[in-house]
Amino acid sequence: MVPKIFSLLQFFTLLYLFSVTFASIEEAVALLKWKTTFKNQNNSLFASWTPGSNACGDWYGVICFNGRVNRLNITNASVIGTLYDFPFSSLPFLEYFELSMNNFSGIIPLEIGNLTNLVYLDLSINQISGTIPTQIGSLAKLQTLHIFNNHLNGSIPEEIGYLRSLTDLVLGTNFLSGSIPSSLGNLTNLSYLYLFDNQLSGSIPEEIGYLRPLTELVLGTNSLNGSIPSSLRNLTNLSLLYLFDNHLSGSIPEEISYLRSLTKLSLGTNSLNGSIPASLGNLTNLSFLYLNDNHLSGSIPEEIGNLRSLTDLALSTNSLNGSIPASLGNLNGLYRLSLYVNNLSGPIPRELGNLNGLHRLSLYANNLSGPLPSELGNLKSLVTMFLSVNQFIGSIPASFGNLRNLQHLYLQSNNLTAKIPSSLCNLISLEVLYLGRNNLRGEIPQCLVNINGLKVLKIAYNNLSEEIPSSICDLTSLRILDLGKNNLKGAIPQCFGNMGSHLEVLDIHQNNLSGTLPTTFTVGSVLKTFDLHDNKLEGKIPRSLSNCQELQVLDLGDNHLNDTFPMWLETLPKLQVLILRSNKLHGAIRISSDENRLHELRIIDFSYNAFTGNLSTSLFQKLKAMRTIDQTIKVPTYLGIFGERDYNDSVTVSTKGLELKLDRISTVYTTIDLSSNKFEGHIPIIMGDLIALRVLNLSHNRLQGHIPPSLGSLSVVESLDLSFNQLSGEIPQQLAALTSLAFLNLSHNHLQGCIPQGRQFATFENNSYEGNDGLRGFPISKGCGSIWIPETNYTDYALEDQEIIYDFLKEFWKAALMGYGSGLCIGFSIVYFMISNGIMKWLERIIEELEHKIIMRRRKKQQSQRHYRRRTNRI
Repeated sequence: MVPKIFSLLQFFTLLYLFSVTFASIEEAVALLKWKTTFKNQNNSLFASWTPGSNACGDWYGVICFNGRVNRLNITNASVIGTLYDFPFSSLPFLEYFELSMNNFSGIIPLEIGNLTNLVYLDLSINQISGTIPTQIGSLAKLQTLHIFNNHLNGSIPEEIGYLRSLTDLVLGTNFLSGSIPSSLGNLTNLSYLYLFDNQLSGSIPEEIGYLRPLTELVLGTNSLNGSIPSSLRNLTNLSLLYLFDNHLSGSIPEEISYLRSLTKLSLGTNSLNGSIPASLGNLTNLSFLYLNDNHLSGSIPEEIGNLRSLTDLALSTNSLNGSIPASLGNLNGLYRLSLYVNNLSGPIPRELGNLNGLHRLSLYANNLSGPLPSELGNLKSLVTMFLSVNQFIGSIPASFGNLRNLQHLYLQSNNLTAKIPSSLCNLISLEVLYLGRNNLRGEIPQCLVNINGLKVLKIAYNNLSEEIPSSICDLTSLRILDLGKNNLKGAIPQCFGNMGSHLEVLDIHQNNLSGTLPTTFTVGSVLKTFDLHDNKLEGKIPRSLSNCQELQVLDLGDNHLNDTFPMWLETLPKLQVLILRSNKLHGAIRISSDENRLHELRIIDFSYNAFTGNLSTSLFQKLKAMRTIDQTIKVPTYLGIFGERDYNDSVTVSTKGLELKLDRISTVYTTIDLSSNKFEGHIPIIMGDLIALRVLNLSHNRLQGHIPPSLGSLSVVESLDLSFNQLSGEIPQQLAALTSLAFLNLSHNHLQGCIPQGRQFATFENNSYEGNDGLRGFPISKGCGSIWIPETNYTDYALEDQEIIYDFLKEFWKAALMGYGSGLCIGFSIVYFMISNGIMKWLERIIEELEHKIIMRRRKKQQSQRHYRRRTNRI
């Protein structure tokens, strides 16, 4: 009997082993089939996945239990593939499925619901798209679900609420939308809920308050609205609550103070209002408190000083008022204190000097006043101190020289007086020093040369006097030097020209500097901005500036420079702003015929000089930045250097009859000001090609001829000033199409005929036209009747440029007046006939329109030729 039982046991054992072996072979075959769909078949990690090997013992990432595949872990294996052919139905015993940090794409197949034994699912950091399948709600044993950092869209399925065993739910950094399903309140074992960085909307469900084991709730960077639910008070195990960057409104609920386990609370960047609850002072385990970028008002509660574990306190960009509570000096572990952009007033509490571990102090843009407390010099760990844009008075404390770890010191836009203390020269770690817009006086300390790593020195808009110390040239890390709007005198140190290997901005505008410009600019210079306007500089513009191939802004205006036009400036390929106004520059503006230069130039001001000759057609042909309007720009951009080395280029321009200081220069702003010179001849028709031009001022010159109809193509021009010239003829009707035109001055010329009507012309007053006795129509009192203009058929003239037309006019009148061919009497008779019958005006208009048409035809012909050459090259 015993042998029979033993034999039966052997039989079932063999049968079990056979079935297990057969099943494991089937699983291996299925996985091999899936592997063949990988786009990178040569992945060395999968070299062990071969038909003849043991899947349970030899294969990378495969772990078996009782001979069946139980765990598949191919995290960070550089797989490029999809889940379309994954053998979901062939792996019934799979419990751990880990595919994170690969390049899987496509959707999550519905068949994932077949993995009913799954405990752990991680598909994070891939490129999986589509929606989360509702079948995922069938995975009743699932404890961890991670699908963050993918391209998932659609809503979070209600069916996730069926996963009662779930402890971790992480779906962040996707494109999920819709509301947070209230069914998540069924996940009563949940410890971690991360839905951050999606497009979720609606309110936070009250049901979240049912998740009592929850320790981390992260819903930041969505579009959630409504108030913070009071039910969160039930989450007494919560250590981390991140609701930042949403549209939450209402007040901060007092109930948050019940969450005594909280270590990190971030409610920043919402629309929360009301005051900061004093009860937050009960959260004594708190290390991070971020309430920044809301609409909070009232004062900062003294009770915040009870949060002795706090390392980061951010209350910035609100409407908080009152004084900074002295109790903040109790936060001995504080690393970062951000109270900037509020309405805080009063002095800085001396108790802040107790914060020995403070690295970053940001109090800028408030109404703080009084002297700077010397106790701030005790903050030996401080790296950054922002105290700018307040109302501090008195001197800079000498104790600031103790801050040997300080890298950034911002004290600009206050009312600080006295001299710059030499103790600042002890700040050997300093990289950025902003002292601008104060009332500092005296000289620039020679000892600043001790700060070897100084990158930015901005002391503009003060009352500094004396000469600029040449020792500044020894600051070999200096990138930005801004000493503008002071009372500095003497010559500019010649050695400034030798700083080109590192200096990007040299701004010394509006001082009392005299002498000549530095002449030692070297090849390889990285100088981008050179602004010396409004000084007393003399002599010539140094040719060595042509070595500054990175130069974008050159402003030498309002000096006493005496030179001809520096033709070599056109060799600067990145030049965008060129200001030479109000000097003693003279002669004709000569430009080479090379069309590959000055392409970036967008602001030109040569006004108030003594330039002569015709307006340079060659110059206007090169200005490609003014010939196109970039429709792709949605967010304004500005000239300057941004980031840690912040500097905004600025410029003063004449526009709409006024002097305007632009504190920032938009990259789409364009202007040409050639006014108050001695230019003569005609306005080039090609100026109509500068369709991005916003300001054109040619006033106070000796220009003649007609206003080109091509100026009607300047579709974004806002200010047009052609006054005080010798222009004649009629105002072109094409100008009436300039819908952006806000200022027009054509006064004091020899214009005649009817003023165009409609659109912007209906807004201009009489002073736009005064001094033109021949003009009629609104707003001038002289009426304007109908004028007969004969129809004219134009033929194709083979004229090469506009000068031929003007030569034609000149010779025509010469022939009429001198009586060529027909005698003097006939010549005068012709002139009398034309004048008496109004034909002179008619002929002028014909020639004017003919001129415009010829130029247009030539452009089309050139475009056609270029198109033909491109097609020929392709063939």
